[in-house]
Amino acid sequence: MKRIFLFVVTNLAILLVLSITLRLLGVDRMLDEQGVGINYNSLLVMAAVIGFGGSLISLAMSKWSAKRMTGAVVIEQPSDPTERWLVETVRRQAERVGIGMPEVAIYDAPDMNAFATGMNRNEALVAVSTGLLQAMTKDEIEGVLAHEISHVANGDMVTLALIQGVVNTFVIFLSRVIGHFVDRVIFKTEREYGPAFMVTTLIAQMVLGILASIIVMWFSRQREFRADAGGAQLAGRNKMIAALERLQRRHEPSQLPERLEAFGISGGEGGLRTLFMSHPPLEVRIAALRAMT
Repeated sequence: MKRIFLFVVTNLAILLVLSITLRLLGVDRMLDEQGVGINYNSLLVMAAVIGFGGSLISLAMSKWSAKRMTGAVVIEQPSDPTERWLVETVRRQAERVGIGMPEVAIYDAPDMNAFATGMNRNEALVAVSTGLLQAMTKDEIEGVLAHEISHVANGDMVTLALIQGVVNTFVIFLSRVIGHFVDRVIFKTEREYGPAFMVTTLIAQMVLGILASIIVMWFSRQREFRADAGGAQLAGRNKMIAALERLQRRHEPSQLPERLEAFGISGGEGGLRTLFMSHPPLEVRIAALRAMT
């Protein structure tokens, strides 16, 4: 409930800030002065402010929200050999790629996982789960840390935030154009907007948002391959492969029969689920690392 509460409060705060910004810019109205046609310039500015604003504000708050949503505790002073080793490993890898020392944190979760976030590559956060520390060897953990440090060094958080901002802008712009068309042409509303505009805009925004997420996830999968390659250079290819193989052994196989797996929404590499995956399948990532020269 705490995580849900924080998520809702964060999004409400972003919407409030964007609403005030639009009001100050004088572009909170998309119709022309007669209340009949669309003011496309105003609509585009409004869509860009909301699209990029939401994405960039979320990025700026990413470290703060990540700590509170996961309960991650930053290691200020290492209290045991494991924490000391974690901090020193991150420090060594950060120095090798030429970025500032990230904050290192541990969060309590049974799954093997880790993440990196932050809007500045010199002030990032790298966090690992307790499940990962318990289930992986030091060599495997080093590969995971190298992968996350590569994300930071490559500026992946900023890149994906900008991509998200672009697709958000188009989704907001096009959904309102579609809503305007339906309201004027089909429901014959002559001035201002009727209920059909709001309903159509919401439906269009949902459909376009799903299509846009496919684009964002494709870019995310490409960045994962690059982070794997960077992790292999930092920690060694064998350690990176070993970490992914450990994750693969923990991964629960699909419950669908082999013949039907490709048609299942949560099936294997060929299923529809692949389009919405932020990470490529583990076997594909391992194969890419083995083929790397």
